[in-house]
Amino acid sequence: MSKEGVGQANRRGESSKLKASAELKRIGVLTGGGDAPGLNAVIRAVVKSAARAGIEVMGVKDGYAGLIHGLITPLEPKAVSGILPRGGTILGTSNRDNPFRYPIQQADQVEFRDVSGRVFENVKKHGLQALVVIGGDGSLTIANQFWKLGLPVVGVPKTIDNDLSATDQTFGFDTALETATQALDKLHTTAESHHRVMVMEVMGRYAGWIALEAGLAGGAHVILIPEIPFTVEKVAEKVKERRDQGKRFTMVVVAEGAYPKGGEMVVQRRVEKSHDPIRLGGIANVLGGQIEQITGVETRATVLGHLQRGGSPTPFDRILGTRLGVAAVEAVVRGDFGQMVGLRGIDVGMVTLDEAIGQLKKVDPDGELVRVARAIGTSFGDELS
Repeated sequence: MSKEGVGQANRRGESSKLKASAELKRIGVLTGGGDAPGLNAVIRAVVKSAARAGIEVMGVKDGYAGLIHGLITPLEPKAVSGILPRGGTILGTSNRDNPFRYPIQQADQVEFRDVSGRVFENVKKHGLQALVVIGGDGSLTIANQFWKLGLPVVGVPKTIDNDLSATDQTFGFDTALETATQALDKLHTTAESHHRVMVMEVMGRYAGWIALEAGLAGGAHVILIPEIPFTVEKVAEKVKERRDQGKRFTMVVVAEGAYPKGGEMVVQRRVEKSHDPIRLGGIANVLGGQIEQITGVETRATVLGHLQRGGSPTPFDRILGTRLGVAAVEAVVRGDFGQMVGLRGIDVGMVTLDEAIGQLKKVDPDGELVRVARAIGTSFGDELS
């Protein structure tokens, strides 16, 4: 048997022992990275299902900052009553508190130090026997580091960008998609009234899922995504083509990570204390000005920004979050640590954290959704458009 197989067998044996002797008494749960609709659904499911298994849940506040500073409090079932339809996270979150690279202010400069030892101290102090980490690629990468240092961890995937490769869909994406689609519907009416080009910028970082699916659902005439570099001339061609057909408005959806052929993504700013310091944003304003200059058609830009992260989660995200929360607790009880629960097809399964992180799930330029969009005349601003 391989070393990995022996480790898995040992963990299975330990999990049986824990379950049989009722040694598993207390676990922690934290939410890390950007917020997403459905986080509270996961927290609620973790607390309720753990309680039925006789396990106490401790809530870690503000992501990994809570583990560093000992901000850990009991989460009883009554504490999660009524939170299912609420957006955000009752625990708070942070994307700037990596325990392995924690910023310390020293005089007039910031130094980064490894303070992971504090995490282990607080885990021991609060009697946490395992940790459920709800987060995206950055948070789960940190979780994997802790797992390899001996902290029992189970991951739950979260991102509105839907860019984690080990799960078919992440909770939060469906709600963000609905928000973006509704915004496009509203912009559609004002664009038609004033005979304008409307450029709507959506989130997604380095993947174009929100832009592609919102563009399809909202009837965008141009969809620009990071996976298909564009030229502004091709976008302008679409605007002119529609004008020639008597259609005096055009809807453009652009992902924040989209970029012109031979060019670069538009970076709004850098946050050095963050796991991913690059903050994309501003492509809509740049592109809008270029379109107006080339076509002479009045163009307006709208950046949805954090509107996509907020609001009550859709039924899909509430159900998916609940399923993943229950699956995470079941994994803890079994002793399946160092893994992440995720959606594969219609079933919830598990993959190792090593498999779950480090590889983004991006739109296939030759995939079905892109082919469908092209078939109905949608332009991607490239040579095939």
